[in-house]
Amino acid sequence: MVKRAGGALLLSVRIDHESSRPVSTQLYVILRDLILSGGVTAGERLPASRTLARDLAVSRTTVIDAFDRLTAEGLIESRVGAGTYVAKALEAERPQPTATRAASTSDRPPRLSRAMARSVERFGERQRLPSVARAFTTALPAFDAFPMAQWARLSAKHWRRNRGDVMGYGEPFGYPPLRHAIAAHLRANRGICCDAEQIFIVAGAQQAFSLIGSILLNPGDRVWFENPGAIGARNSLIAAGATLVPVPVDEQGLRVDEGLRRSARFRLAFVTPSHQQPLGVTMSLERRFALLQAAERAGAWIIEDDYDGEFSYAGSPLPTLKSVDATGLVIYVGTFSKSLFPSLRLGYLLAPPALVDTLRSIMNKLLHGVPSFVQAVVAEFIDVGHFAAHLRRMRRIYAERNDVLCRAAQRRLPGLLDVVPSQSGLHTIGHLRTGLSELAVAEAARRRNITVSPIARFSLARVPLRGLVLGFGGVRPPEIEAGVDVLGEVLEAQVPR
Repeated sequence: MVKRAGGALLLSVRIDHESSRPVSTQLYVILRDLILSGGVTAGERLPASRTLARDLAVSRTTVIDAFDRLTAEGLIESRVGAGTYVAKALEAERPQPTATRAASTSDRPPRLSRAMARSVERFGERQRLPSVARAFTTALPAFDAFPMAQWARLSAKHWRRNRGDVMGYGEPFGYPPLRHAIAAHLRANRGICCDAEQIFIVAGAQQAFSLIGSILLNPGDRVWFENPGAIGARNSLIAAGATLVPVPVDEQGLRVDEGLRRSARFRLAFVTPSHQQPLGVTMSLERRFALLQAAERAGAWIIEDDYDGEFSYAGSPLPTLKSVDATGLVIYVGTFSKSLFPSLRLGYLLAPPALVDTLRSIMNKLLHGVPSFVQAVVAEFIDVGHFAAHLRRMRRIYAERNDVLCRAAQRRLPGLLDVVPSQSGLHTIGHLRTGLSELAVAEAARRRNITVSPIARFSLARVPLRGLVLGFGGVRPPEIEAGVDVLGEVLEAQVPR
């Protein structure tokens, strides 16, 4: 580094005067990174504050503020009459890089636990789908129809409450008023007999699956899993060490007879009975009772993921699996990601009586819980009736968007993609014309800025279906119609000549 009497010549420092970030903060971060990376070495003198201010065309006060912050962190030290220096203590703490050491450590993969290494191997290289509101992204609700003004008023009201209530640690198993509100909602709208003590608030359904897996599964335990099935739950259970048993799904839901043939002994079963993910079928009552009987004989638990069961728009929905459970083996999981919005990261699980004390003990010892402020806003949103009104409105909107998709598909996609009308939820599927590749169509669609998901993406084992999963919940009708036109062009270009 070039030296001069005024200290190190810091030619790499660049201040962005157009940035919204304060100049003093920019300078502090740049100098800190230079020091920690060895760009300026331990014991090296820094320029005087006046010199550096002149070099960078900033005020001396700005430089002094950055120096004060670095001094407080012990990264630099002032010597009376001699200037400002990088702290000598960093010389001992910072490892000295060598070619041999760099080669032996930076290229070496980290040593993972056996369960996580196995999980990473099972996950493969599959990338997360884009979560943007365009045709035909799945799992996104209608942001454009959310009652933002009501939400903002409730949020502002709760921020004005006692600071300890909104800023402190909350109950590890959930904000009591929200637990009561959810229990009342489930009793009235989903036919589930429960009380607030059985409700546990979690940071989304994904955390619920991980928590259940870590509590109930040993490495290698066999888990019945719908094939095709929900990707997030699948990954969570694999990470918990489960051996997943792919059980096929037909028009009546999970094939319990096939599950028994493949593994009569199992520890857990995962199902989406109200609106199967991704095929959209509803599990028949006969299959529900058969699953409950199979679980009782095996001494197994059942996870019921009711991720969008609120949105039935074709008459009254069938009862939840939990509402007909006389075995006490069903763990019901719900989320506000679809009924409100995903960034809440708010979900809940309804524990059977036998698991309540266990969950209370574990969550009390290991978890701090979801931010209480968010829970308080959702609790009041439910209690004052906004949630029920919102669900009624969204059912109408999603029914309309489903109809728009089906009409547009009938007009533009006959002979290419047979779109199945949905009875609930935010997505449906389309069966591909023979000879078309799911993966090729999905990749070609991505290049045209639309998102379609191959059914194979959701499959643990090969399935006979060949088709696409199409989300419509977060897409306005004109965008649905335009997306269908683009999809038509994509499919036509894929037809063998």
